[in-house]
Amino acid sequence: MPSNGQSTPDQQQPDEDAGSGTGGGSVSIGSMSGGSVATGSHGTATSYNTTGAGPDPRHAELLEAVRQLREDLRAAAERGAEDAALDRELADAEAEITGTGSASPGRLARLLGSVRGWLGSQGAAVGAVASATAVVQGVAQLLG
Repeated sequence: MPSNGQSTPDQQQPDEDAGSGTGGGSVSIGSMSGGSVATGSHGTATSYNTTGAGPDPRHAELLEAVRQLREDLRAAAERGAEDAALDRELADAEAEITGTGSASPGRLARLLGSVRGWLGSQGAAVGAVASATAVVQGVAQLLG
């Protein structure tokens, strides 16, 4: 043994896979924030990062309107199939805007079609209310 305290190659513990190119070591990471790690001679690392950017002002307004309409739909006493379908479309739009900061043109077109269709299905009820109000006012005038 040399006097400088270093061991000679024959005194060192050999690695099981030393020289084979297959590795044999290990990696221990106590804490990591961001980045990627790859080990071994054929290791690869892929890192996916997202920015925390929020939606642009127009999409932020749309997101608020979508959330309000979803809340109004949940508050409705009777909920039909049209309401449920619209809520699903609103939820998809909300998720896309929240996740990416915007909604794709295709998503916006589907949302517009869903809302217009829902409003069309609600039109009879709104029209009926207006007609009923006119009838009540007419009767009240006649009864004095």
